[in-house]
Amino acid sequence: MTMKLARLRSEVPGLDTILGGGLVDGSSYIIQGRPGAGKTILANQIAFAHARQGRRVLYITLLAESHDRLFQSLSTLSYYDASRLGHELTYLSLFRTLREEGLSALVRTLRQELLRQGSSLLVLDGLLNARESGSTNLDVKAFVAELQAHAAFTGCTVLFLTSARIDDSSPEHTMVDGVIELQEELMGVRTVRNMRVAKSRGSSALGGTHQYEIGDDGIVIYPRLEAEFNRPSEPESLDSRRFPSGVRAFDEVVHGGLPEASITVLAGPAGSGKTTFGLNYLRLATPEAPALHFGFFETPARLALKARTLGIDIAALVESGALHILWNPPTENLVDGLAHQLLHAVRELRVRRLFLDGLAGFERSSLDRSRITAFFAALTNELRATGVTTVATWETRDAGGLPPTDLSPVILSLMDNLAVLRQVEIDGELRRALSVIKVRDSDFKSSVHEVRIVPGEGMTVVGILRSAGATAVPAGDSLAGDAPA
Repeated sequence: MTMKLARLRSEVPGLDTILGGGLVDGSSYIIQGRPGAGKTILANQIAFAHARQGRRVLYITLLAESHDRLFQSLSTLSYYDASRLGHELTYLSLFRTLREEGLSALVRTLRQELLRQGSSLLVLDGLLNARESGSTNLDVKAFVAELQAHAAFTGCTVLFLTSARIDDSSPEHTMVDGVIELQEELMGVRTVRNMRVAKSRGSSALGGTHQYEIGDDGIVIYPRLEAEFNRPSEPESLDSRRFPSGVRAFDEVVHGGLPEASITVLAGPAGSGKTTFGLNYLRLATPEAPALHFGFFETPARLALKARTLGIDIAALVESGALHILWNPPTENLVDGLAHQLLHAVRELRVRRLFLDGLAGFERSSLDRSRITAFFAALTNELRATGVTTVATWETRDAGGLPPTDLSPVILSLMDNLAVLRQVEIDGELRRALSVIKVRDSDFKSSVHEVRIVPGEGMTVVGILRSAGATAVPAGDSLAGDAPA
């Protein structure tokens, strides 16, 4: 029978996920990274969470810096709670003990304090100073071993913080149960932070690097999407039901609407009507079956203005709880951060209709383009697992021509349905044309249809474009008009 290790909940967003469930109780970890990488912020974030859980923490500094300066820095973070100090959280400086009496005296003092405090978490900030105080590697190894043995005996988890890059063969590295690396690098003009679990003894961790940010709440880690969701979290529901698109004539083209829990991509150049189609789709949302607009390029104010010209009252939908809007301007986003924000919103808000206005916003936020296909595979699989029906847009460069030439064929294969909106010149006039390329496990009308955007009504399909130089041929009442708001 497989045993499950007792875990310490860090309450640091994303950390327990990449550690495979959290820090292992009674184990020891090295947290290493250059100055400014966030080691102290992370350790204190874990410490304050531990205190909130009603457990005791002993935080030892081997640095010359005073605790007053530490508390001053921590006081800007939301997790800092001064009322915990001296109660669940005890901070001691043993810098003088180490400098004047050495490693053996440090271990002796730590043992006494752990017993006196009854601590279940020990943070030792300044492992580099302890290393430099040892005459040989054997001294350092003995120091770590003695401290580990006592901590394990009392059921205490230990975090060693160091700004030194500890080699895999170093005595500390070989002795501890886990190593967490915080990395900060310059990519172009951006500073990017990555976390990696370099060692995890007896516990499965998510491999590779994971981006993180430091903000007012401390550290937030975004597990790499394709690593966390290597497989969907829930089995996919292959339902044959159809979801109305909001454009009644389009539903006729695809024989009844969009397959439920599917991913539909609308590809086309700027001005072809992709966002307008999406607003038609969102207008059918209700408080019982809410919708989410997740966009990059249209501010909420501009979106509301565009919707108003189509006769759609965005404000009323938002106020009723039928519609939620998340806007992320395409500036310095992290692709995994965007994905986790999206998936969290879909689950928490129980979203049934999702409009992703600009898949390219994810692509442009990826600092490693080689992983974009795996990223989209994980994202689309997880969206299907939630049961949400998704319509997404992808802007192409070419205003004419049927196939969207700048969409990767591999990425296209991940999508269930594909429609192309484009502009066609006929008799000196630009007209909007709609072509359905594929629908999951379903037949559809393969004709090229003319669409129009009518103020106060939205998007309509008015007929079939037979050829250049010919007008659209009406296809009957079934190919005109919108679904009711």
